[in-house]
Amino acid sequence: MKGKQTVWDMVRSLAVIGVVVAGIYLFIPHDEDADPTRTVDYRVETLTARRAAPYPVAVPMGLPQEWRATSVTYERKNANSWHLGFQDPDREYVAVEQSTDTSEKYIGRVTQKATATGQTERIGDRAWERWDGEKYDALVRQEQGYVTVVTGTASFEQLTKMAAALEFKQGAQTP
Repeated sequence: MKGKQTVWDMVRSLAVIGVVVAGIYLFIPHDEDADPTRTVDYRVETLTARRAAPYPVAVPMGLPQEWRATSVTYERKNANSWHLGFQDPDREYVAVEQSTDTSEKYIGRVTQKATATGQTERIGDRAWERWDGEKYDALVRQEQGYVTVVTGTASFEQLTKMAAALEFKQGAQTP
């Protein structure tokens, strides 16, 4: 008799806990439409990278507020790699990648294995090479001693907007 009573008590306790949890879920406000994207301020990292990098660091200027920075890193030990990730107005990913590693292996890694198309596109006063990929497309610009890649899931139109907005500066200049 004692064993049955213990099982019945446990079932009643679980039912009470279930009612409490359901009540909390129903009465505590939660916003399913809230945007979970976390934005970052990249000013400090930009200053650091521009002081340390052996090339002019590319940072977009004048993009509309709908372009939201989501990630930023500068790694001196990793071929002076600069990364600045964004979510564009269409909620697609766009990244600016720079490095002193100018190999196709590096470009393939940051573009998720995109390949060169042989086509070039003039954006502002710079020529960019188009790369196509299954996951990411890219615009690639080889310079003396470094490479700049604008890549992501966004359309070439959005990648072009990012490339057009880039300002290349070196030293202690603020974004």
